[in-house]
Amino acid sequence: MEKRPHLDIVLCAPRGFCAGVDRAIQIVELALEKYGAPVYVRHAIVHNKYVVEGLKAKGAVFVEELDEIPETESPVVFSAHGVPKSVPADARSRNMFFLDATCPLVSKVHVEAQRHFEEGHEIVLIGHEGHPEVVGTMGQLPPGAVTLIETVEDANRFVPKNPDTLAFVTQTTLSVDDTREIVAALKARFPAINGPHKEDICYATTNRQEAIKAVAPMVEAMIVVGSPNSSNSQRLVEVALRAGCRIATLVDRASEIDWSVYGDIKSLGVSAGASAPESLVVEVLDAFAARYDVKVETKTTAEERIAFNIPKVLRTLETASGR
Repeated sequence: MEKRPHLDIVLCAPRGFCAGVDRAIQIVELALEKYGAPVYVRHAIVHNKYVVEGLKAKGAVFVEELDEIPETESPVVFSAHGVPKSVPADARSRNMFFLDATCPLVSKVHVEAQRHFEEGHEIVLIGHEGHPEVVGTMGQLPPGAVTLIETVEDANRFVPKNPDTLAFVTQTTLSVDDTREIVAALKARFPAINGPHKEDICYATTNRQEAIKAVAPMVEAMIVVGSPNSSNSQRLVEVALRAGCRIATLVDRASEIDWSVYGDIKSLGVSAGASAPESLVVEVLDAFAARYDVKVETKTTAEERIAFNIPKVLRTLETASGR
């Protein structure tokens, strides 16, 4: 029997599901338990293909817009990324029963944007165009009230109506370092700009990036488990490369691993985006264990004990299920 090469695997901690993702998935699962299938979900509940397919198998029906849903008394769930104000308004006009799975940390950004608007500020949103969270945040306010800035170049080109009444908010899943640079560029040009009372980039995004930064210099390659449409997962790959890891790749699951990339590496870091379940991390570890003689250790850079409440209408069921 051929001797397998040795491989040291360093698992990043924290990794995987955050409290907002966990809550959103629970909302769909509890709605299915309480009301039965179908439960309609507007947009992917979280950006993970495996999670979405698993919920579909249980009876969730995913749509992009409310007009795809027939007249129904079944629940309609809004995704963790948040929605423009027009969406719940539309749902009410159609007499839909809806459950809002927006992450509370995204809702916090919505509240900040609304407050700045009411105080007469011109608002800048740092984020990625077209991402559902950005669409949802911009959709809290009238058209034209928010200017999207994606890069330092955008920040340097931006011409406000009044530089003395500016405020900024950010998408919750950005690169901490990239965002810091953009904020610095804005503050250099507009010293009076108002920022959030507390950082908008969520604790989970920050913690996962910090764990990657700690592990990346220790290993020859890094795998991030997550879907390509997951912003926070994509950022983890970028952070690993920037932190000095030679190879960093994003995989949805073990079947996507390109083994030609890894060859004779002696060390590997493994993490997962905030919407990737731990079962997929285990799948990746098992795939490496089948080809290498692996030794696995965990590098922990933060402890997470945050949990968010689910909607009241589902809470009795949550208690009964022992969740």
